[in-house]
Amino acid sequence: MAPIAAGDTLPDGTLAHFDEQDQMQQVSIHSLAAGKKIVIVGVPGAFTPTCSLKHVPGFIEKADELKSKGVAEILCLSVNDPFVMKAWAKTYPENKHVKFLADGSGTYTHALGLELDLKEKGLGIRSRRFALLVDDLKVKAANLEEGGEFTVSSVDEILKAL
Repeated sequence: MAPIAAGDTLPDGTLAHFDEQDQMQQVSIHSLAAGKKIVIVGVPGAFTPTCSLKHVPGFIEKADELKSKGVAEILCLSVNDPFVMKAWAKTYPENKHVKFLADGSGTYTHALGLELDLKEKGLGIRSRRFALLVDDLKVKAANLEEGGEFTVSSVDEILKAL
């Protein structure tokens, strides 16, 4: 399956997260994205060094700038269970805008064509690192990394695309 690309329509899928009342919720990507400009940040794993120290913090730090440019939702997606994503989100007490969504079985990551095989490292099938800019379900920018790189999927690259 070819990876999602600029010009493609964002596939729908159901992901899990914990709401403000600490209740697990299932949410449709289309319900978060239809009629809105959103950013989806995909990471190989919660609590992993590049994801935790560089990739996600950039989106948290510049969330207000993204919002000022019309971004309604900033979604962080990882092939982890919702409990792990909840625990990871709590490590960013300053976060006000990034939603941490769990793709526990990797079904949505597969639908995007962005699976990363890390079985040799004991991590199983994960997500490639990426950042998507989506406007009313149409992908405007698909910044996809190769392997474990962190070059094109930063918040600054998404800001350039806005």
